[in-house]
Parts: sequence; C-alpha cells; structure tokens
Amino acid sequence: MKKVCCLIIFFLFARTYTNAQGCVAIRSTGSSCAIQQPGEDSTGWVFNANYRYFKSFRHFKGHEEQKERLVQNTEVINYTNSLDLSITRKINNRWSVNVNFPLLATTRSSLYEHGLVNGTYVKKERHNTQSFGLGDIRLAAYHWLTDPEKHSKLNIQAGLGIKFATGDYNYKDYWYNVGPGGSKELRTVDQSMQLGDGGTGFTTEINMYYMPTRLLSFYANTYYLVNPRNTNGTRTYRETLSPAIANEDIMSVPDQYMARVGASYNFSALPGFSLGAGGRIEGIPVYDLVGKSDAFRRPGYVISAEPAISYTTKKASWYLNLPIAVSRNRTQSVTDKEMSKLTGTYRQGDAAFADYSINLGCAIKF
Repeated sequence: MKKVCCLIIFFLFARTYTNAQGCVAIRSTGSSCAIQQPGEDSTGWVFNANYRYFKSFRHFKGHEEQKERLVQNTEVINYTNSLDLSITRKINNRWSVNVNFPLLATTRSSLYEHGLVNGTYVKKERHNTQSFGLGDIRLAAYHWLTDPEKHSKLNIQAGLGIKFATGDYNYKDYWYNVGPGGSKELRTVDQSMQLGDGGTGFTTEINMYYMPTRLLSFYANTYYLVNPRNTNGTRTYRETLSPAIANEDIMSVPDQYMARVGASYNFSALPGFSLGAGGRIEGIPVYDLVGKSDAFRRPGYVISAEPAISYTTKKASWYLNLPIAVSRNRTQSVTDKEMSKLTGTYRQGDAAFADYSINLGCAIKF
C-alpha cells in the first residue's frame, strides 16, 4: 500500500491562531500523521514539523466583502506564522500517542487600535503590534478501528486529546496615541494574536482513508475542540474604542472546528511523488457545545480548495498544501445579537480573512 498523508491542521488553527484565517482566531490544530503501511514496524517514533503562513487583510461581514476598506487604507493586516513541532509514539500497529508544541509569531498592522478613542480618532496613524512564543500544547491518543495490515484499502482512525492552557492569553504590546497626551500604552494584543485561549480543552478527531487502486486514494479528516471555559478574563479594550461594543470588553474562550476531504494520486513513473486535491472548512462557532459563549469572539469560517503535493521515502515525507479561500463568512456573534436586541438595530461585526495559506512540512520516522 502506498503511503497516505492525512493532515490534521488546527489554522486555523491556524492556528493557529488561526486561524478561518485572520481575525477569526483559529489556532493551530496540529501537523501531519503518516498512515502506517502493512509490513512497517508496528512501533517507533515519528517527528513532524509543519510551518503555516498567511496574510489576512480582506474584511467581511457575513459573506459580503467590505472592499472599501482596501480603498480607504483602513484594513487590518495580520501576518501570521506558526510552526507545529510534534512527536508521535507508535505503540503498536493500531495505537499511537502524539504531543504537539506550537510556536507562533504574528504581526498586526492597524489604524483603529492606535488613536481611536470612544469612536473618534485622536490621531490617525498606522502602527504594528506583535506576539511571539509557545502556544497551547496538545496531547492526543489515536486508534485504528480495524487492523491496518488486514484492511489496507479502507480504515478509520479515532483520536481523543487534551489541550493545555500553556500559551500566553494575556500577551501585551504597545498601542499608540491612546494614553494621556497621545502617549503609547502597554495593552493586550488582539484576540487573533494571543498565543493561547486560556482554556483547557478536549479534542475529538476522525481520520479516514480509502484506496480503491494502488495509485489512487481518498481521505477525510474532522477535528473539533471543545472549550468548556466561558471567558478568560483578558481585557480587549474594545470598550475604549466605542461605547457600542462595551459588552466585548473581555475575551471569550471559543470552540474550534475543521474538516477536510479529498483525493491523492501517486505517480508510478515518479516513485514517491503524489498530487492531491480537496476541500476544507475551518472556523469558530457562534455557540460552544459545552458551557456559555459570552464576551468577545469573532465567529466565522472559511471554505477553501486545497491542492497539495508530497514526496515520500521509506523514512521521511515532505508535503506542501495551499488552501485557497473560495468562501468566507464572519457570522453574527453573541455580543452582536445582544446589541441588536438592546438597540433595535441589526449589528454584525467584521473580520479580516486571507486569500490563501501556505502549509509546508516534513515527517521523519525513527
């Protein structure tokens, strides 16, 4: 059986944090797992490194793009880099455990955070805020539902994990023109840039492959992060921007989801090389599955077409995925609904999304 690579991306994330991508705070969901071949060693170690980059700058309310933001030069731009480092221990040919360490670096360029006080610009200047460091570590266990050696054409893998609140969720940098006399002030960076979400979460995953021929394979992956914590106590300072968003002064701890489906073709004339094509959806829900969904979040999702190329040897594999956004939606949040009911006027916040993301990685077996 040819090797099949199934990407377990959280990104969003990322997440990242990401990241769908951008101001909707999709955080990293992990990296890549290589499906085991019959005849391979049933035990061993796999090291994986997955790098993700995207630039979010297109603002959406619902499905509608706010194109005037680019014309007026008022768009918010996030440059997001994430590096997921993970170690997988294969216990036998059906069980494995994985620990994932995300490293995150984001630069945010904006106008409104640097001089907007109570809805009025004291000074209209574009400045940057930055964040860098370790994100939320995740530990997960995986189990093939049937023996891969006996069921080489079709199999399903289930995974359960725990996400620890190791990432700084109160990361700070300087906001300009907001202090006394227009001075700069050390404040928390935007939710989309925070290294963690402040909650201990639980992850569920389903990964499936089907190989009707020696060269053609199909895959499907789903991931959901349950975050029971309601809010993390981190101040957003949004109430200083406009009294109309005073209910968004604290950050929410949202759930997160991702799903992928597609196909991969292995070239007999080029051993080890394969091309893939598929689709993916990733996002933040309006309401969490468990617990309350109060305070500030930017719910929404992005649907992407996902071409991919990979090269696999006996001990290693390299891959490049390029999700390209085909649909972006910033949905109405709980706080939007609260203000709409209170004022009698429909309200829906916006979010910035990327056109595409770059996912580049490798997996090495020991």
